[in-house]
Amino acid sequence: MSTNKKLVIFDMDGTLVDSSVTIVNAINHVRSKLELEALEAELVLTKVNDPELNPALFFYETEAFTEDHEQWFSEYYTENHEQELELYVGIENLLLELKEEGYHLAISTNAYRGSTLESLTHLNVLEHFSSIACFDDVGRGKPAPDMLEKNLEDLELEAHHAIFVGDSERDLLAANNLDMDYLMINWGFSDYEDAIHSVEKLKEKILEL
Repeated sequence: MSTNKKLVIFDMDGTLVDSSVTIVNAINHVRSKLELEALEAELVLTKVNDPELNPALFFYETEAFTEDHEQWFSEYYTENHEQELELYVGIENLLLELKEEGYHLAISTNAYRGSTLESLTHLNVLEHFSSIACFDDVGRGKPAPDMLEKNLEDLELEAHHAIFVGDSERDLLAANNLDMDYLMINWGFSDYEDAIHSVEKLKEKILEL
C-alpha cells in the first residue's frame, strides 16, 4: 500500500453492483405511473451516466425529481432488488483484500440512500464501508464533487489521500473537480476501451497509486 493513499471510494451501480435490470425496470415503473411509454433497456443504460443530461427531464419529462418519483422508484427497488441485483464477480474478495491492506472503503452513488442501504445489506457488503454518500445526502449528484467531499469529511481525509473508482464520465468529472486520483472500469454500464477490464487489474492499479 502506498503511504499517502488511505481511502478507496467506489461508485456503486455498474462498478460494484450489477443493477442494470433493476435500474431499467424501476425507471420504467416510474414512467408507467406518469403514463409514459417504457424505454428500451439499452437506451436507459446509455443515458443513465451521461453528464450532459438532465436525468429527470430525460427519464420523466420534468425539470427535477419529485418525492413521488423517489417513492415509486424505491417501491420497485424494495420489492425486486433481491431477485435482480448481484455483485460483479470478484468484487467481494477485492473489498476484503483492500481492507486487509489497510484501506478505508467508501461509496459515492447517485442512488437514493434507502435503496443503497437495501442493496448493500442484501449483498452482505454494507459492513465494509466506512462512509456512504448518496444523492439525497448532498446538494448535487455527480458530476458535482459533493458526494466525494462528504466521504472525505466523514473520514477526516484530504482528496490526495483517496482514489475514486467508477464506470462513467460523471464519476471522472467528480474526481477531477477535487483533483482526486481516478480509475475507470468498463464492466459496468459504460464501455471505455482504455479502461480497466478486470477486478484483479483494478486491485493492482489501486496498490500502485
